[in-house]
Amino acid sequence: DNLEAVLGEAGMGLANVVRLNIYTTDIDEFFASYAAMSERFAAVGVAPPGTLLGVARLAFLELMVEIEATAVD
Repeated sequence: DNLEAVLGEAGMGLANVVRLNIYTTDIDEFFASYAAMSERFAAVGVAPPGTLLGVARLAFLELMVEIEATAVD
């Protein structure tokens, strides 16, 4: 939802995403929810390449996932 909101502010959507980097503190837990994210991209006909990285922590302790997206218009 957050990614779509940010893209929307720039006049873009998920179809404009050309690369994703995903940082997570729990790879197994992330994969439990991965289908929901990939379905949203599939619905707009894109499957951007990217990297999944397991990290010890993110900037805020309560966060589990950070998504870095590159989008082009």
